[in-house]
Amino acid sequence: MADAPPEQGNLFAGIPESLPGELTETLAAGSGSWRIERIVSRGHRSPDDFWYDQDQAEWVLLLSGSAVLLLDGPEGERLFLRPGDWIRLSAHRGHRVESTEAGTDTVWLAVFFDP
Repeated sequence: MADAPPEQGNLFAGIPESLPGELTETLAAGSGSWRIERIVSRGHRSPDDFWYDQDQAEWVLLLSGSAVLLLDGPEGERLFLRPGDWIRLSAHRGHRVESTEAGTDTVWLAVFFDP
């Protein structure tokens, strides 16, 4: 059986000029237990009454731009992310995007996996 040709790309390429909503693209996935996504935000944020509650753990690296995440809990911890910062969230850890930098592409690389 012949090997499939390699795939390649650039995480900063192909971002639309108009981005009315956050852009999420799956870059790779395997047997339902993991996936890698590119997420692009441009001033986007989670709705005020929305919390992510995911079945999988998530590891996220901020590549460009900036963001503020809010973690669910009694203290409502805020995390200020700059390029190079990463965070690992356990499955069902409530979180939301409080803000991303307006007018700038905030590019995230997210890896979802079973805990």
